[in-house]
Amino acid sequence: MSRPDAADLLKRIRDTVAAVREHTKLEPRLAVILGTGLGRLAEEIETETSIPYEELPDFPIPTVESHSGRLLFGQLAGQPAVAMQGRFHLYEGYSLEQVTFPVRVMRALGAETLIVSNACGGMNPLWSVGDLMLIDDHINLLGDNPLIGPNPDELGPRFPDMSEPYDAELQRLAIDVAMEEKITLRRGVYVAVPGPNLETRAEYRFLRTIGADVVGMSTVPEVIVAVHGGMKVLGISIITDRCLPDALEPASVEEIIRVAGEAEPKLTRLITGVVARLG
Repeated sequence: MSRPDAADLLKRIRDTVAAVREHTKLEPRLAVILGTGLGRLAEEIETETSIPYEELPDFPIPTVESHSGRLLFGQLAGQPAVAMQGRFHLYEGYSLEQVTFPVRVMRALGAETLIVSNACGGMNPLWSVGDLMLIDDHINLLGDNPLIGPNPDELGPRFPDMSEPYDAELQRLAIDVAMEEKITLRRGVYVAVPGPNLETRAEYRFLRTIGADVVGMSTVPEVIVAVHGGMKVLGISIITDRCLPDALEPASVEEIIRVAGEAEPKLTRLITGVVARLG
């Protein structure tokens, strides 16, 4: 697979930032990525500007149901924010450089913190469908990494440290908010796989054995690039189906989206509570 030239990547980031600035001058402190079935969190943003992805150079176009494909700018719980209403995945045929390009752009626009959400399959037998999980760590089984290739020093170090990809202070804030709001908030490890098929029973056994609590097809590339760029990251998953190999039942995208939608109000309260405490 060919990798982007460092100078070309920097130019494309600048060009996209310039295109954004034709629509808005807002300088976001916060970036949010809204995952499958979670687009309604955007309703909490006092939106100043909405930019369809197709109007931004080098932005991919989402092909997955429930991913709207808009970049929203406004205020979220008193913080200037930019939100991706719809994300991209490796299984759509995009490279990880394309998948993570919007994170580069949001960082260049001024965002210092990234909040990322997703729908996932739950492999921890003690957890339930509809639970929220605070991502404490992750495992990358995508078979690729968005940082492979030339490293533009302007974007981050050649070998970024990943000992704490999910910021400890943001996690503490999330736990405090969850307690106040009486929201069940699990804490565990997210593993990213390529998809698009769901896993077999043997694969679920393997993923659980290596230490994963939930499994999904996103998030990890964006987090790697955010950490590379010096951003603080908070990750929240909604468990939309139980992936227990000895009691495995067929799952459908429609059911996954339905469960994510039902759990979304809890996610909204949690995220807005955290953002309101950022100061």
